[in-house]
Amino acid sequence: MYDHLYALFDPEQVEVLLHEDHPTLNRRVAEMLAAGERLDLIATHSKYAPSQAQWLQPLDPMTTPAAIGALAPLAVDLCRYEGQLRCLPRLIDVRIMWVRSDRVEVVPESWQALADSDVVFGFPGRESGLFGTFFELVVGMGGRLFDDHGGPCMDSPEAEESIELLCRIASRAPSDLITWQYDDVDRALLDGRLDAAGAWPGAWGPIARSPVATVLEPHRYPAGPARRVSYSGCHAWAIPTTCGDPAAAQLLERLIGRQAQELDASGGTMCAHTEALAAIVPVSGVDRRRLAITTSTIAESMITYPSLPAFPAIEDAGWKAINAALRGELQSRAAAQSIQSSAEIILSRTN
Repeated sequence: MYDHLYALFDPEQVEVLLHEDHPTLNRRVAEMLAAGERLDLIATHSKYAPSQAQWLQPLDPMTTPAAIGALAPLAVDLCRYEGQLRCLPRLIDVRIMWVRSDRVEVVPESWQALADSDVVFGFPGRESGLFGTFFELVVGMGGRLFDDHGGPCMDSPEAEESIELLCRIASRAPSDLITWQYDDVDRALLDGRLDAAGAWPGAWGPIARSPVATVLEPHRYPAGPARRVSYSGCHAWAIPTTCGDPAAAQLLERLIGRQAQELDASGGTMCAHTEALAAIVPVSGVDRRRLAITTSTIAESMITYPSLPAFPAIEDAGWKAINAALRGELQSRAAAQSIQSSAEIILSRTN
């Protein structure tokens, strides 16, 4: 959903070394940086930047104040770690719900109503998308994944109930949901295998071009009993310490500039450049509604993970336990306990 930005790159000037799905990209970049391999500029995410901080150059002295000032302050703040700007935001991601109006008469307002309905709903069944959906349900129920000091608190009634809800919802979905990443959810929605799904803003381009565009309608993401939330953060750009070309800073400023961000926004994303975002002209009533819903979600319902260097390892252990529950290999109580114990072990090794 983000590939349209490649149009900016002159292949004679920019060599793309890695093109992977988001979780795989994060792992491969970590491996390359740890091995000291040259990377001049990387795509990362605000939630992963703390785990990469030892390899990322501080960007405040490398970027003009005007370039940073053109970006949404909230997005910039999410890209700081320990007071330093470790990456610069490309876009802000939150999910909203897309529903087949020809199949669903009453759109579920809550996760509980969704689980109790016969709506076939899709979500990522693995990796960061699954753990993020779990995060949404837990917080929506009034629970937490981490305490005020960054300690894990995932062995909780909210965590157990969230896993149970995910299992109930997945039981009506296609059986291969347990293997799905983000793009797989979008494909299943557009292929007619789902009645509804959560989708990132960048999914708008494929939705608008699809044969089912006339029956897909945007709605607010399901709410929990305590609040309505959507887990989010910023896709971002960073310059590693292994950078071998000073021109990387110029490329970075170009990528956060208005032209590049307008190109991003043309694909549906909520770009971080405030003027570029404000200049978006909806192409239809559906587009106008999805922009309004997404904007209000960012303002009212956005939740993010704490800045933890060990977060990728915790996320990795967490999604595997939840996936085991979806497969019927673990009970929800055991899955919650597994996430908690794994997080405790991981943090004890890094503190």
